[in-house]
Amino acid sequence: MKNIKKSTWVKIGVIVGLICVYLFVTPVRTSIEKIVSLFGKLDVEAIKEYILSFGIWAPIISFLLMVFQSVAAPLPAFLITFANASLFGWVKGALLSWSSAMAGATLCFYIARIYGRNTAEKLTSKFALEEIDKFFDKYGDYAILIARLLPFISFDIVSYAAGLTAMGFWSFFWATGLGQLPATLVYSYVGGMLTGGTKKFVFGLLILFSLSILIYLMKRIWNDRNSKKIANNAEKIEKN
Repeated sequence: MKNIKKSTWVKIGVIVGLICVYLFVTPVRTSIEKIVSLFGKLDVEAIKEYILSFGIWAPIISFLLMVFQSVAAPLPAFLITFANASLFGWVKGALLSWSSAMAGATLCFYIARIYGRNTAEKLTSKFALEEIDKFFDKYGDYAILIARLLPFISFDIVSYAAGLTAMGFWSFFWATGLGQLPATLVYSYVGGMLTGGTKKFVFGLLILFSLSILIYLMKRIWNDRNSKKIANNAEKIEKN
């Protein structure tokens, strides 16, 4: 016990403190459950109503929502981006979405760097991080910038994965900022311009695309597990 570093105790204390707040502070637990439920509905209008319910604090709540969805990957960030564009105009909405996404990415980066791979895997998934690791190995120093430009790669999982590498924070920060800017501007412009049936159509396409990626990942995980089982069974047979 005496050999445990002070920094380790601090890390454990932070985790225990957050768990206690969630379990014993009813307003916090209720708010988190409501937010998760809102994202689960995949309804931009519901997100807008929730943000607007805070009055003058609406931009701050939107900022915090984006940070929350970053940590709780893979909740869909484009819901907030669309809502921001509709509520604050596409320019101000884009700025709000971009800055809050940067804050979320920074938090994910440091969570992974401070708490390590096991924590990052619990907040995302082991398979997803392994796939991003391969992506980093393939593209090296340009991996972050390329990943941010590709809409089918999870923004948040990339942030966690980057924190597990030897990459410096500022290299990560600037690549993230530049890489996510085009998508943020496009989503904000589209979200601010679309109305009624057209918005639902485009939003539906985004949901369909996201679900397709999710199904693909689940299929890969299932196939990998079956392959490992077959390999393990084969080893047992050879030993016998």
